[in-house]
Amino acid sequence: QVQLNESGGGLVQTGGSLRLSCAVSERPISYYPMGWFRQAPGKERDFVAAISVGGGTTDYEDSVKGRFTVSRDNAKNIIYLQMNSLKAEDTAVYYCAAKVSSDKYNYWGQGTQVTVSS
Repeated sequence: QVQLNESGGGLVQTGGSLRLSCAVSERPISYYPMGWFRQAPGKERDFVAAISVGGGTTDYEDSVKGRFTVSRDNAKNIIYLQMNSLKAEDTAVYYCAAKVSSDKYNYWGQGTQVTVSS
């Protein structure tokens, strides 16, 4: 059973930065594509960023391109989401996810709240 645990969320002012971490236990993440998603109040969960197994390929939702950076440290079994120039519309619960022997994200963390105040 793969377990994902996000951390690093919090309250930040507009224009500030946060770095989210997602620690994965029970299995090495080096085999799995990983991603970040977010869910704002009253909205569906949306894709934010993805990173390939080796970290050489990344993908971002348009509104975060140039502001967010996804990375991974396979030796530490952690993925990161560096968020800069935060905006109020980035306020959401952020989830990390893994594709474990699947072409879909089938393992999820419990989420971490990010609140950006204007």
